[in-house]
Amino acid sequence: MSANLVAHSTNQSLDQSRPMPSTLVTGGAGFLGSHLCERLLNEGHFVICVDNFFSSSKANILHLLDNPRFELIRHDVTFPLFLEADRIYNLACPASPIHYQSDPVQTVKTSVHGAINMLGLAKRTGARIFQASTSEVYGDPEIHPQTEDYLGRVNPIGVRACYDESKRCAETLFFDYHRQHHVDIRVARIFNTYGPRMSPNDGRVVSNFILQALQGTDITIFGDGTQTRSFCFVEDLFEAIVALMDSDKSGPGPVNLGNPIECTMLELAELVLELVGGPSRIIHMPLPSDDPTRRRPDISYARKTLDWEPQTPLKEGLEHTISYFRDVL
Repeated sequence: MSANLVAHSTNQSLDQSRPMPSTLVTGGAGFLGSHLCERLLNEGHFVICVDNFFSSSKANILHLLDNPRFELIRHDVTFPLFLEADRIYNLACPASPIHYQSDPVQTVKTSVHGAINMLGLAKRTGARIFQASTSEVYGDPEIHPQTEDYLGRVNPIGVRACYDESKRCAETLFFDYHRQHHVDIRVARIFNTYGPRMSPNDGRVVSNFILQALQGTDITIFGDGTQTRSFCFVEDLFEAIVALMDSDKSGPGPVNLGNPIECTMLELAELVLELVGGPSRIIHMPLPSDDPTRRRPDISYARKTLDWEPQTPLKEGLEHTISYFRDVL
């Protein structure tokens, strides 16, 4: 019997005695997905975690395996999945350039085929479905900060396009399924997020700077360091995501979720050095192709509909993240 059918039959038997919703999380063993699984279990959900472990780690969810309301299925979302769920969180897709550029065709398939398969499941079961979209749909923006009605400026043939454009296509699919098939959707455009369980080797700026500082090597800034990002601590992000899924006021979205306080790469590097200490120096390297020069969300819509904004200062969030990296290195 296939893993899918085993999961399906198990869910059917548990459904008879389970008062809380059955919630499917794709990409559930990843950085974001593992935090979401933990949060939902703490709220009493029965959680079905689906992951193919391409860019995630089983270590992220080891502490959940003994929970009787947690089920793990190794599965690639580019293939259909047959089970029952009341809610679906679609987080499956590598999010760091190192991972998504290593197999760009598969990245597109994960976003596009994965969206089709999860939307088909939502249509069949009547589940509300969440799409983890990204600020990268805005590309290298001409307006600042970015609002949800901004259409973006993305290079469709660049090295980052496999991620940026496939996430844009996934949004298209979500809204077409909503209009044509009346699927109940929630779409969030997630800006830079950091915190414990980030992969040390994912190439993203926060993990890069912390790893380099802890190892005492030079901290590498690409460009002159004036490019900006807005960093949201992972626990703050999931306050918003869960609120969005629970809300009928917000509508389908899209909703920007992130920290509206931006900082330069040079400021981030200096803060990491201050917190870690050590002999590391800051050095500069050429900017990668199509790297956005600035990124900052306008979260007015999230404030209005979800009564949400991030609460964790960057320094405090970095302290938690550095402590995690010290433990795993």
